[in-house]
Amino acid sequence: MTSPALCWLRQDLRLTDNAALTAAAAAGPVVLLYVLDDTTPGDWQAGGASRWWLHHSLMRLAAEVPLVLRRGPADKVIAEVLAETGASSVHFTRDYAPWAGPLERRVKAAAEAAGAACHRYGGFLLHEPESIRNGSGEPYRVYTPFSKACFATGEPKPLKPAPRLTAWTGNIKTDRLEDWELYPSRPDWASGFAAVWTPGEAGAAARLKRFIRSGLADYAEARDRPDREVTSGLSPHLHFGEISPAQCWHAVRRAQLAASGKLDKPAEKFLKEVLWREFSYHLLHHWPQLPVEPFRPEFNGFPWRSDEAALRTWQRGQTGYPIVDAGMRELWATGIMHNRVRMIAASFLIKDLLIPWQAGERWFWDTLVDADIGSNSASWQWVAGCGADAAPYFRIFNPVLQGEKFDPDGSYVRKWVPELARLPNEFIHRPWEAPQLVLAEAGVAPGRNYPHPMVDHGKARDAALAAFQQLKGAA
Repeated sequence: MTSPALCWLRQDLRLTDNAALTAAAAAGPVVLLYVLDDTTPGDWQAGGASRWWLHHSLMRLAAEVPLVLRRGPADKVIAEVLAETGASSVHFTRDYAPWAGPLERRVKAAAEAAGAACHRYGGFLLHEPESIRNGSGEPYRVYTPFSKACFATGEPKPLKPAPRLTAWTGNIKTDRLEDWELYPSRPDWASGFAAVWTPGEAGAAARLKRFIRSGLADYAEARDRPDREVTSGLSPHLHFGEISPAQCWHAVRRAQLAASGKLDKPAEKFLKEVLWREFSYHLLHHWPQLPVEPFRPEFNGFPWRSDEAALRTWQRGQTGYPIVDAGMRELWATGIMHNRVRMIAASFLIKDLLIPWQAGERWFWDTLVDADIGSNSASWQWVAGCGADAAPYFRIFNPVLQGEKFDPDGSYVRKWVPELARLPNEFIHRPWEAPQLVLAEAGVAPGRNYPHPMVDHGKARDAALAAFQQLKGAA
């Protein structure tokens, strides 16, 4: 029997534009392996919403190609599969999480011990983190010059078509996906996800096509509006590698060229968001403590509060600030939150409640279908003012003004906070200011069916600025 090539799938759950899979298919019959490794990431094993997505993504991929499923530390599982199959080569896509480098070195050692060649490929990013450097040869700390450097490298390489796969026909044991119990059952808190998402490569392609057709033209002007559907919705597909960033880039460039200049502004804005994802991983690679420690070390001395009750109130969308509560409820119901509202909700936790950003980062890690170790940590630190190229700490979002600016008709709040749905626009983002008669006509009973604001934003802002001054004084 011909010796097979082992392709280890990770965050590259697609057939098209997958360099590792293409190389494995060219090397011989393929053993296509996915390993559920909850050991190597330690505290950062996939959260609940990610596991829901992974279940469906693997299910759809297994319907397309023979897939071997195994569970355990990835390097040990790969060593076992090499022994079982006699594979002569191992192929995989590079990962950039803090634990990924040591794991990849262990996989290489296991392959060499088995007499197999080991090959690593890019594809999760457009640019390898080492390849983008400033004029001094150092990694970038500021997004704008980083993005300019990326644009200056030119367009991404052409896409690789899905290869013709010949599956290895030898005997090999595989787990049943159902036995992994990735899908919640008692209770099924993810029951609303399926109405919003279609995990898998086909779902990713359809989402990209729909965005270009219906969202791209308004993207630059309306992407901050949670009441309008103009964002791409591609982040979970990119996170699981069901679509590559190069596929997104080339598709938007094609649409831009076909529009003869009419899409130049929104296309550039979207591509800059793709590069924000790149920048997040650039930071994570060069500063691997980013998920747990502030990029600016002086913030280690910030006087945070420990308040589990306040944290739970925020998590449940019961803060009394409608735009914050709408976002937190959207997150729980759908596994996603609009990007502008993420910033508002994060600012409220960090600066109105003085709860550490790591607590919010952890909640997002468990509840977001696009929970991404690079983007999640970089973005939380950006809001907290302690990250690279961060918003200044004294930039504190006013949740009322943010709601009125970006959800002017209250449509987003009415969808996710239905107890306020009958309030007039004037009071939808500040129900505590509504006259009693207006509240009664709208069926709103403050403190009973919708909470009073848990803090006074003006006083909380003053307290946050005082804490920042205390930090500066200590420094």
